[in-house]
Amino acid sequence: MIRTIDISGEWGLFMDKSCSAVMPEPDDVINLPDTTSHAQKGEYNNNRETGYLTDTYAFEGNAWFSKKIPLEASQNKILLFLERTRITHLYVNSIEVGCQESLCSPHIYDVTSYIRNGINRFDICVSNVGYKTAGGHMTSPDTQTNWNGITGRIELQEYAINHLTNIMVFPDVKNKSFRITADSVVSCSGQAVISAKNESHSIAPQMFEYCNGKLDAEYYLGENALLWDEHNPNLYELTIAVGNDVNVINVGLRDFKACGDKFTVNGRKTFLRGKHDGMIFPDTAFAPTDLQSWLRVMKAARSYGINHYRFHTCCPPEAAFVAADMLGIYMQPELPFWGTVTTKSDENHNEKEQQFLIAEGYRILQTFGNHPSFCMMSLGNELWGSKEKLNEILGAYKSFDNRHLYTQGSNNFQWCPCVLENDDFFVGVRLSKNRLLRGSYAMCDAPQGHVQIKKPCADNDYDNALLSNSSDKIDQNKVQIQFGTGVKTVNAENCDDNFYPEIPIITHEIGQYETYPNFNEIEKYKSSLKPENFKIFRERLAHNGMLSLADDFFQCSGKLSVQCYKQELESVFRTRNIAGFQLLDIQDFSGQGTALVGILDAFMESKGLVSAKQWLGFCSEAVLTARFSSYIFEEGQTFSAEILLTYFGNNTVNGKNFNWKICDEQGTELFNGEEQIQAQSNENYIDICCVNATLPTCNRPKKLIFILSCDSLKTANSYELYVFPKTEHPDLSGYYVFDSMNKDAENALSEGKRILLARKPDSVKNSIEGTYCTDFWCYPMFRSISESMGKPVPVGTMGLLICNTHPALELFPCEKFTTPQWWEIVTNSCSEMLDDCSEDKNIIIQTIDNFERNHHLGLMYEYLHGNGQVVVLNCDTDKLAQSIEGRQFLKSVLNYIDKK
Repeated sequence: MIRTIDISGEWGLFMDKSCSAVMPEPDDVINLPDTTSHAQKGEYNNNRETGYLTDTYAFEGNAWFSKKIPLEASQNKILLFLERTRITHLYVNSIEVGCQESLCSPHIYDVTSYIRNGINRFDICVSNVGYKTAGGHMTSPDTQTNWNGITGRIELQEYAINHLTNIMVFPDVKNKSFRITADSVVSCSGQAVISAKNESHSIAPQMFEYCNGKLDAEYYLGENALLWDEHNPNLYELTIAVGNDVNVINVGLRDFKACGDKFTVNGRKTFLRGKHDGMIFPDTAFAPTDLQSWLRVMKAARSYGINHYRFHTCCPPEAAFVAADMLGIYMQPELPFWGTVTTKSDENHNEKEQQFLIAEGYRILQTFGNHPSFCMMSLGNELWGSKEKLNEILGAYKSFDNRHLYTQGSNNFQWCPCVLENDDFFVGVRLSKNRLLRGSYAMCDAPQGHVQIKKPCADNDYDNALLSNSSDKIDQNKVQIQFGTGVKTVNAENCDDNFYPEIPIITHEIGQYETYPNFNEIEKYKSSLKPENFKIFRERLAHNGMLSLADDFFQCSGKLSVQCYKQELESVFRTRNIAGFQLLDIQDFSGQGTALVGILDAFMESKGLVSAKQWLGFCSEAVLTARFSSYIFEEGQTFSAEILLTYFGNNTVNGKNFNWKICDEQGTELFNGEEQIQAQSNENYIDICCVNATLPTCNRPKKLIFILSCDSLKTANSYELYVFPKTEHPDLSGYYVFDSMNKDAENALSEGKRILLARKPDSVKNSIEGTYCTDFWCYPMFRSISESMGKPVPVGTMGLLICNTHPALELFPCEKFTTPQWWEIVTNSCSEMLDDCSEDKNIIIQTIDNFERNHHLGLMYEYLHGNGQVVVLNCDTDKLAQSIEGRQFLKSVLNYIDKK
């Protein structure tokens, strides 16, 4: 390239919803780059969406952008470069130049022959309707919206008559060189001069001959060549000159491979700690194209231990790859497709869509393939259809560009997963119906995971699911599946119940633990994208008389969500035969019903639920985990835990000191120990020791903190242990305890007694079953899907809000939010809907309902009745009495009830 001419700035604008105008005269102006919505052009949208953020200037149709530009005709090649847009039609001086349709790559037009001396008029018609494919998260209102406009660089690029195109840089770690291939335009033979430099030194230019219009050069970096990876993201600025035409490319020397059940980078094993990304940017409603915006969000992700981005049915712009290059993040873009891959003989085959998607994949590889951060690529999300066609597409991409690893898609064929010949790695949530690879699932995708249905513990992993044989069977060939926010029927043939991928396995979209909305976030939305969903949820809560509890609902559901994520992530780090995970998500997802599943909000800013330092304790390159079967203990019991270090850093581990201690809540050390880590070179799973301690006696329940640390590896993790005094089976007969409001209960109340009405869950009308784990993803979306599939709807609750200072809980000290000591109580309970009489009730233990229903839910509450007082406990007391914590809880409640 010789030079660029920036043509951003003021352009004329004409918005044509009917898509009928041809080169109309503008009736407005807009400063490009921008979108019509962000610039607040067009009609105001008065709709109020609840399933996603509201685009207040939503527009679908043709937007015409017009600009008069003074230019001189040139013998050099002139290209119009539009970095990111929708379907475009270009006219120069009233002559149609052409049309381009890419959603993921720049639109580049050769305008050389259309330019004349003097004023040249450019008319660009941008259409955000009539796509050949639905576009996944490239066009979804759930993420970056279906915007219209032009974002990023808008420029004219001048090239010498003879210049290079299709430049591809292939790193060769073994030989410490880059192989560079390119096509020469016009001249069949000549010379190219290649040089490179990094922050520390420059490498001498080298001259290479090209012939037959092809350059194929190996540029040697020298023995001191620096490698690129997550730990040391060393970059080279590579300059390739042909005459006065110069190309500058930032590249990295790296080798990303699949090796057994792990990925390797430059020969060293790595573990992918990934996040899902749908390119949600509420400030603009489109993915930014400037470097600083991507550095901000990716630095935030890195501060929470993330080293991998999986882009869900989308591909980010250039700046995202540049930021990832700089920060050492392994990127996986994905074709903008969520559907069924068919062949020409299949019913409903769409050849135009398929050819567009295949071409889009090549455009992604050509545009972004030189970035060292571009390590992996997927054909789409949760695809079904022709395995032969998927394999054919994979093979073609691999033949074209072998610098990346490829997969058929993310969670393809769901219950019937497979590995294709050309798959380099596998991404999924299960290996068969009951061999689960994550801790949570939607009800319509049952069975549910261990975080949802199992008593909290610290001994889960997925190795058994990976390695065990199965007798799972799918009873029919056609099954209903979740498809986006809806349902579709697919063929589920040839399921292999004992399927095991002998390639790296990434567990797909783990997490999805919902929190209640933080209404303080509403003030952060200052652009055209408005949080009408949040406002409506706030109005619903106010209508039901609970707005004063909004912050408590947010904090308490959020604290439970963090616990669920910790349990989920530790399970993966204990699993020795897995290659990584892709979280959904550390960031809130503002669409698909409004899925507030992040520990960061949609802006990638902390919600105040967990610090980055705490999160790194169970999500980083060095994670210490303890394996033990329960958080609940009786005084005098022996606590025993096996300690594992999962390590994928680049330091030596052998000989480092590991420390552990058990403290009380005041920080007083009760037990401690130190071990020297014994590890082989490059060992990733290191069994350090077994910790044993006899827990102290106590008159009251105690919370102890079990802390693991290795200061030299800058890692620490902790667990809360709940120790209870020995408590006999409670004798309810000595108290005013009843299972219904019978005559004896009425008599006791007339005497001014405080009674306990203890009701078994199945006897309580208008109630919701007790569930410990917070809701999966978001209730409205999966309620609708479950109803469409004829399956049970989710319970939809989000943990407890506990009045922990209430005298009924004096002997059961606890937090305001759910912790493991509540599991037995919650799972043997129900919560009564108190919507019509909540003003008369004082709720002691409230279950947090979701933002669609907002029921007043009482697990335990009290009210005045005549001269006395009724305490209602919606629990099975017989089952509570069978557990350590259940007996202590009943003892505390009975301490508040009058004795006979």
